[in-house]
Amino acid sequence: MSETVENAPAAATGPVRRSRDVPLLVERARAGDPRAVARLITLVESGDEVLPQVAAALAPYAGQAQVVGLTGSPGVGKSTTTNELVRALRARGHRVGVLAVDPSSPFTGGAILGDRVRMQDHATDPGVYIRSMSSRGHLGGLSAATPQAVRVLEGAGCDVVLVETVGVGQAEVEVASLADTTLVLLAPGMGDAIQAVKAGILEIADVFVVNKADRDGADATVRDIQGMIALGERGPGEWRPQVVRAVAARGEGIDDIAAAIDKHREWLERHDELRRRREARAAAEVEAIALGTLRDRIGSLRDGTQLPTLAAKVAEGAIDPYAAADELLAQLAS
Repeated sequence: MSETVENAPAAATGPVRRSRDVPLLVERARAGDPRAVARLITLVESGDEVLPQVAAALAPYAGQAQVVGLTGSPGVGKSTTTNELVRALRARGHRVGVLAVDPSSPFTGGAILGDRVRMQDHATDPGVYIRSMSSRGHLGGLSAATPQAVRVLEGAGCDVVLVETVGVGQAEVEVASLADTTLVLLAPGMGDAIQAVKAGILEIADVFVVNKADRDGADATVRDIQGMIALGERGPGEWRPQVVRAVAARGEGIDDIAAAIDKHREWLERHDELRRRREARAAAEVEAIALGTLRDRIGSLRDGTQLPTLAAKVAEGAIDPYAAADELLAQLAS
């Protein structure tokens, strides 16, 4: 299912590239046509008017893929680790989707595509689909379209979806709300041991990966992380984050990472946490869509007289902003 053109079925070339026939696109995506998958994700990213149809067509396939998030500071080796994880998962016979969120160009808004360049080992593998997505200024390390793109890959039959964030700091933790299992990558000598004591990054990690563990300071980084985990308050049966060493550039420690992911998946299922996380993810999606619709409606009011009239009354002191907001919401609901 690689995005590489050579792997697409001959009959699928041509019409799929510009098609907005959602049932046809979903049918071909289910059959492993990478062009159909690419087209569906493009419709999602662009916010096309057929997006509700896409979501409805993909709904029956929701929750069928294991979603693993990878996050960490720039330079810790997220893309290299993702590349090696894909190799390990393919060895197990899994179909794998990768969503690599890249920084946006300040001029075009497009993704730099650096992650996909690093994953060329899998470019001709029909069991792998790799897509770079532009963050388009969205905070949190992801793109606003990432949740729906995950649904596309689930619908396309991926067993595992790897979501790699842009390089993030301690406050950018959105991936945890999207993934079943979140990997936080650290590297010795980059200040990450200090960053780990900050609540944001510490609290989202299900598995800590100390990458580049052949460097000086790796033992100290592992000790620091383990020490902070020990200080955390946990009730009986709660998950204790795993700490794994790796040298992803040499393929070392990848099996240990995969084993930690498996262990976490077993814990999620045993404690009914997988269902809870996925329901929370769905709630966040619904809320985001509803808020987006409200913003669009409020934006349309700016072109009329309702919002400017209310704003003028607030500026004059004739009405307070809360009362104006209530009136605006009442107008939106009517």
